[in-house]
Amino acid sequence: MKLSIVICVYNEKETIMTVLDKVRAVDLGPDWEKEIIVVDNFSTDGTREVLQALALPGVTVVFHPRNLGKGSSVRTGIARSSGDYIFIQDADLEYDPAEYPLFLDQVAERRPAAVFGSRTMGGRAVYEYVANYLGVRFLTLLTNLLFGARLTDVATASKMIRADVAKSLNLTGTGFDLDFELTDKILRAGHEIVDIPITYRPRTVAQGKKIRPWDGIWALRIIFRDRLLPQSAILRRDTSG
Repeated sequence: MKLSIVICVYNEKETIMTVLDKVRAVDLGPDWEKEIIVVDNFSTDGTREVLQALALPGVTVVFHPRNLGKGSSVRTGIARSSGDYIFIQDADLEYDPAEYPLFLDQVAERRPAAVFGSRTMGGRAVYEYVANYLGVRFLTLLTNLLFGARLTDVATASKMIRADVAKSLNLTGTGFDLDFELTDKILRAGHEIVDIPITYRPRTVAQGKKIRPWDGIWALRIIFRDRLLPQSAILRRDTSG
């Protein structure tokens, strides 16, 4: 089987090569191969130049012609992937690629539609800002109530989705809203999402954290919108790729 790892990048000059090295170093075991797709969302801090000089086997770099939002980067990566599963990886050091095997263990057991890495499972509160933690808990509770799920961290950026499921969804989000749209539409399509605990090393705004309070408000809007969408709007009409 193949794991397609989509690394979404925007102004991460200080960490992108470290993340790439970590992703390339992960041993997925004898049953898995990997492809790495880096999507640069028009970085302006020198990240783009670093990636333009990159020549690594098994690594494809895609450059957006302008800043289209993180959600657009995810959608670009999904469209370019050729694996059985797609893993969404941030280009900072908050999430550890060394934990990919924990996700793949779930595939061996039951081939789930999606596996999410939870930062809050077991009552953990590993956040720099109290507002972020409370916002995630509230949005997770709301998602569970509206979509009949049992998630513990709906806002995690560490997501692995079966490729056929990801490519079947009618995704339209362009920013951080895609994290919620992806979750909503996986659930609306009748699939189960498996939660597993992961390590998380949060960073501050000064260190490059890009999530802001208004992103939570936008997420709230997306959750209600997706709950009210007709079922015909959940899946793409053309699911060929």
